[in-house]
Amino acid sequence: MPEIGGETAPGFETVREAFAANLAGGQEVGAAVAAYVHGRKVVDLWGGIADPGTGRRWERDTLQVVFSTTKGVTAACAHLLAERGELDLDAPVADYWPEFAECGKDRIPVRWLLTHQAGLPALDQPISPAEAIAWDPMVTALAAQRPLWEPGTDHGYHAHTYGWLVGEVVRRVTGRSLGTFLAEEIAAPLGLDLWIGLPESERHRVSRLVTASIDLDALAGIDLDALPESAREVMRAYADPTSLTMRAMTVVTPMLNHEDPAEQLAEMPSTNGICTARALARFYAALIGEVDGRRILSPATLAAATAEQVSGVDRVLRVPVRIATGFGLPTPDAFWYSPTAFGFPGYGGSLGFADPATGLAFGYVMNHIQEGVPDRRAATLLDAVRSVIEPQAS
Repeated sequence: MPEIGGETAPGFETVREAFAANLAGGQEVGAAVAAYVHGRKVVDLWGGIADPGTGRRWERDTLQVVFSTTKGVTAACAHLLAERGELDLDAPVADYWPEFAECGKDRIPVRWLLTHQAGLPALDQPISPAEAIAWDPMVTALAAQRPLWEPGTDHGYHAHTYGWLVGEVVRRVTGRSLGTFLAEEIAAPLGLDLWIGLPESERHRVSRLVTASIDLDALAGIDLDALPESAREVMRAYADPTSLTMRAMTVVTPMLNHEDPAEQLAEMPSTNGICTARALARFYAALIGEVDGRRILSPATLAAATAEQVSGVDRVLRVPVRIATGFGLPTPDAFWYSPTAFGFPGYGGSLGFADPATGLAFGYVMNHIQEGVPDRRAATLLDAVRSVIEPQAS
């Protein structure tokens, strides 16, 4: 049986068993999972290898890049400013960021940046990783970019640009970068090991990513005609470098590599959040209720932030999605589905979400990136948590 650190509250031992099974079955290299129920921590587990190159084990304080799971954290920063009356989500972006008004964007409200309706998932001229790290070149390019559809009439996942768009509004309102605002206003008060823009002093704690290579020959041999039409659309979009899907994914060219220390230290509020599973679960717990006497957003603000804004087939992802104001909402086929759940998954498997109906806040992080295969790791852990709390709720 693999060595596992951490603890579970009485009754949640099955979560440890499920976590151990993931590790023993070779699905994980290193990972951590945490859960809170009504503000009380009930699961906090970690195990495996953080760095296969050196054999460094995953410890209590090991940190992990969580890719798009970062987006929910970024959204919370904007909503906290709105709650304080410093940001009007329905005011034009240009009221805070005048340069953004170029190319007919003067009437786009801040809300549409958060709901992926602004029509800015890609740039006519992609920028380099160095320019993305520097921040200003990216926001200058976004200010000058024409929308790729009429804003407000459709939605398409702003996979990378979301972070710079929302982050620049936060910077204009507060005079602080989004990462600094997060650190000072949310992470420090709650004691979260959670950063967008990692301090150099914490880099030694970050786990190394392990990415399985994709069998390109197998992909090339797929009979598209045998797939459902919806799946064919997705495959075609990812196979075409000129599609909006691929333009959105490659807005930074060459593609970003969040193993790069320079990228970890920079602020990329769409994708380079770095945290523990414990911090992620505690963050969501403090969104839906008090944790040690602290709460991030009021119940009214949270209800407005997590109400569905748009739904349907996403213009970039080519699959059905449901979107709140900055938070993702699960579709009924998602393993974390509940009518009241909200959060954000990340590339490779990470997940942070909360469900106010049950009081559950859940965080899962891992370094084994799985692509192109069914990934049941987090689902297995969540099933074990729910098997305990749902009978209690009924």
